[in-house]
Amino acid sequence: MSAPSVAVIGASNDRTKFGNKAVRAYRDSGFQVDPINPNASEVEGLPAFATVNDVLSDRLDRVSFYVPPKVVLAVLDQIANQAVGEVWLNPGTDTAEVVQKAEALGLNVVQGCSIVGLGLNPGQYGS
Repeated sequence: MSAPSVAVIGASNDRTKFGNKAVRAYRDSGFQVDPINPNASEVEGLPAFATVNDVLSDRLDRVSFYVPPKVVLAVLDQIANQAVGEVWLNPGTDTAEVVQKAEALGLNVVQGCSIVGLGLNPGQYGS
């Protein structure tokens, strides 16, 4: 059986940002991690993709957002066109407008910190 997959939208090379901590937490938890950052060629040694549409996976088990709500709103249609298990809206991304649109698109929305959802503490990845 292959490892579960996750696209981290807002992945960053800045180790103080949650988009970076999430990449490390998912990797440490055995996930195949696809960092999404249009301005990076790699994040934490993993190849980065400009958009979620560039991910070479038939199915993403999770998509985890670490970007402002306006970016989430712009990307949700792309997510809805792919086979995605769960869409994690981390604190700060989960405005009422975002949640409403995601649910209207039929996405399986989880509101909460995806790092905590893995059973980990974001603090263990530094500040």
